[in-house]
Amino acid sequence: MPEAAQPVTGPDTPAVPGVLPLLAVGVTLVLWASAFVGIRHLADDFSAGALSLGRLAVGAVALGLAALAQGMPRPTRRQWASIAAIGVLWFGVYNVSLNAGEQRVDAGTASLLIQVSPVLIALLAAAFLGERFTWTLSVGLVLAFAGVAVIGLSGSGDGAAPNDLLGVVLCLVAAAVYAVSVILQKPLLAQLSALQVTWLACTIGALACLPWAGQLVEQAGRAPLSSSLWLVYLGVFPTAIAFTTYAFALRHMSASSLGVTTYLVPPLTIVLGWLLLDEVPPVAAYVGGALALVGVGVARRRPRKREAAPIAGPDPAEAAVQAPAVPGAVPGAVPGDAGRDGR
Repeated sequence: MPEAAQPVTGPDTPAVPGVLPLLAVGVTLVLWASAFVGIRHLADDFSAGALSLGRLAVGAVALGLAALAQGMPRPTRRQWASIAAIGVLWFGVYNVSLNAGEQRVDAGTASLLIQVSPVLIALLAAAFLGERFTWTLSVGLVLAFAGVAVIGLSGSGDGAAPNDLLGVVLCLVAAAVYAVSVILQKPLLAQLSALQVTWLACTIGALACLPWAGQLVEQAGRAPLSSSLWLVYLGVFPTAIAFTTYAFALRHMSASSLGVTTYLVPPLTIVLGWLLLDEVPPVAAYVGGALALVGVGVARRRPRKREAAPIAGPDPAEAAVQAPAVPGAVPGAVPGDAGRDGR
C-alpha cells in the first residue's frame, strides 16, 4: 500500500489479517479474467444489453440470498445516492459498454483500453480520497501499462480488420465509469459491508438493464444449454463473488494500490483463453505479462521510511565509573543503605 494511503477504518471495521485482502484480490482477478472468456463465448448468442441483464439478474439473486441471511443496517440517503450511482455506472453502464465494445474490437485491445481505469483511479484517489501519488505507484503504473500494451498489440495484426472507433470509445467509457465507481464505493465501505454494497448496487444495475428484458427472453430461448450455463456462471462467480471480494479488498486497501492489481487480468485472461478456448498466445504476450507483473510489484512497494537516529544518552556503566566516590560507600551498594545496622 502506498505511503500515507490508509485503509478505510471506522467503528464497524474489524481488524483482519493482512493476507485476507490479498486473497480476496486473487479471487477477484481470476474470476474477472474468466469473464472475458465467458463474454467471448456468448457474443454470438446474446446482445450486449441482454447479456448484461442476465448476468446482473443472476448475480443479484445470488447476492440477495446471502445478504438477507444477515442483519444489515439501513443505508442513509447519502449512502443510497452513492449506491445508486455505483449500480447504474459500474454494474449497468460498464457491463453494457464493455459487452458492446468487445463486439467491435479485438479482445487484446479491449483489455488494454479497460486498463486505463487504474490510472484514473490513482488520479481520482489523490484528488478526492487524499491518497498520495507516490513515485513507486507512478513507476508501477507505467511499467504495468506498458506490459498490458505489449499484450494488446501482440493480439492484433495478422491482417485483422482495424478497430472500430465506436468500440474503442465504448471500452473507454467502461474504464471511466469503473474508476469513478471505485472512488464512490471506498467511503461507503467504512460503514456498510462489502456484501451489502455489492448486492444493492448489483440489483440497481439489473433494474437499469430492464429495457433489454425482451431481448434476453428471446435470445435465451434459442441459445444452447452451454451458453445458458455460461450466463449463470458470469452472474454467480465474476459478478456476485468477484465484486464482493473486490469490495472487501477495497475496504482494507487504498483505492490506487488495489486498482493497479487489475493489470494482472490480461495475463490471466491469456492463460484461461489458452486452457478453455485453445488459443495459444504469441511470445510477445508472455513478455507483456511479465512486465505487468513487475509493474504491479513496484506499485505495491512501500517507500522506505527513514528511521530517526536514537538519542544518545549516558551509559549507566560509565556513569557509575565516573560518579564521584562517596566516603565509606560500599561498591555496588544502593544509595541510602549506608548507615544501616549501626554501621
